[in-house]
Amino acid sequence: MDWLQQFDGYCERTDLTYWSEPVNAVTNLAFIIAALFFWRRSAGFPLARTLTVILFAIGVGSYLFHTHATAWALLLDVVPIAAFILVYLFAVNRDVVGMNGWFAFSATCLFVPYAAAVVWLTARLPFFNISGFYWTVPLLLCIYAVPLRHRRGIATGFLIGAAILSLSISLRSIDEILCDTIPLGTHFLWHILNGVMLGWMIHVYIRHMLATAPMQR
Repeated sequence: MDWLQQFDGYCERTDLTYWSEPVNAVTNLAFIIAALFFWRRSAGFPLARTLTVILFAIGVGSYLFHTHATAWALLLDVVPIAAFILVYLFAVNRDVVGMNGWFAFSATCLFVPYAAAVVWLTARLPFFNISGFYWTVPLLLCIYAVPLRHRRGIATGFLIGAAILSLSISLRSIDEILCDTIPLGTHFLWHILNGVMLGWMIHVYIRHMLATAPMQR
């Protein structure tokens, strides 16, 4: 693979120079701000703190991709996103669902075949095929909300997160479709809403941990 290969996949980018996507680049501050906001609030909860570090890395990786637009920068963009999904899923399996460590880890590994199945399905659906992988997350949040519906705080939190992310993914998906109408594109809104959504999901987890802390002692 040519790690220096460059990509032009967004409305805002008009050439392959460094600062061709200024709005897409700068709006990655949404991830950085959310990570800094939850850094202190995650104290005492190692997985929550890990999620804030990964959230910070998402902002840095995405900034690098929307400036350099190279294959190596794309890797730095997508790896932290995948890491956040897997760490959060493990946290939910262990600390919310109540699985023991190894069972929670094994259940988390099931995300891989689950994601493959969802991507296979979305590839055959108009519009959904544009951001196929990302649809795995709001769908999974809704799936988890069903058995956790008796825990209204968690279930409602997951559904709110799913709703925000669904809107965010939709805006990501129409970016190139609307280039002629909106030259700036809509990808920058994906960044802003994702910063809100991922911060919200960290909040939901921390809130649960604070509420159950006395029972865990």
